[in-house]
Amino acid sequence: MEAAESELVWNRETVPKVLKIVSTRLSQRDLVSLLLVSPWLYRSLVSYPSIWLSLDFSEMGNAGNRLVAALSLPRYCYVKQIKLEFAQDIEDKHLELLKIKCLDSLQNLECLNLNGCQKISDKGIEAITNACPMLKVFSIYWNVRITDMGIKHLVKNCKYVTELNLSGCKNISDKSLQLVAENYPKLELLNLTRCTKLTDHGLQQILLKCSFLQSLNLYALSGFTDEAYKSISFLTQLKFLDLCGAQNLLDEGLACVAKCVNLVCLNLTWCIRVTDVGVICIAQGCTSLEFLSLFGIVGVTDKCLEALSRSCSNTITTLDVNGCIGIKRRSRDELLHLFPHLKCFKVHS
Repeated sequence: MEAAESELVWNRETVPKVLKIVSTRLSQRDLVSLLLVSPWLYRSLVSYPSIWLSLDFSEMGNAGNRLVAALSLPRYCYVKQIKLEFAQDIEDKHLELLKIKCLDSLQNLECLNLNGCQKISDKGIEAITNACPMLKVFSIYWNVRITDMGIKHLVKNCKYVTELNLSGCKNISDKSLQLVAENYPKLELLNLTRCTKLTDHGLQQILLKCSFLQSLNLYALSGFTDEAYKSISFLTQLKFLDLCGAQNLLDEGLACVAKCVNLVCLNLTWCIRVTDVGVICIAQGCTSLEFLSLFGIVGVTDKCLEALSRSCSNTITTLDVNGCIGIKRRSRDELLHLFPHLKCFKVHS
């Protein structure tokens, strides 16, 4: 009898207390499995709102129906993060259904990842953003259905966005950047990788109005000119800048980038018109650099590395000078002599 009572106390009190501690480290799938173990465990776990703040259906099939079903459960009424990266079978109709059936559960959502969900269009964006007024982080990488209209819905419905990933959204134009610049002056992260319809005009709107940006990704955008790049100097809080493939970037523009004194990571891969002059400006202005890629730039020489060594030898841990045929002293030992804290010598393959 005593043993039975002891086991009852263990199941009802001790086990739930232990699980409350470890549950924060468990995956969503493991948490759901634990609900089936016992009634005591079920009641205990669902009483902890803090462990039901995230939903992740990344790469899963039937993700749309799964999401609607999950958000219909009371335990997800305070969800803050939904991740659907490359989830299958998620369409506009599911996002519209969420707005109708699960509106209350989405009122606290702060982070929404729709990366690779290529069946989502402007119609779906209108529905989901209308249901998520507190959204702060929105990512919709690799979606060619989204247009300026989708961004219009976003800025209208979600006023607090600070991180925005539009990488691969090839059908947005300068109009989208104007909308973002006018509505998100406190934006901290922006990824515009391969948004090939953008021009100097749109980028300058961002650079002039979003002065809180800390991360800006302009990877594979060869259409911008030095006139736009010069305005990067207004981003005084910038820490991460990716200009890979910026074929029109000149030393004058790079000298303006050097005014971003807080830069930690700078990717200049295939910026083919840059020379020692521009890189030396970076060395003199950005003395906290930890990551720098000069891959494929034939106009730089050992002279720029010497300048970088004088100012950044204690900070740089990643340096890629592969393909820089003007740099003669680029063996591992020679680079380590200049930058003793180097750990990574190759970023691009």
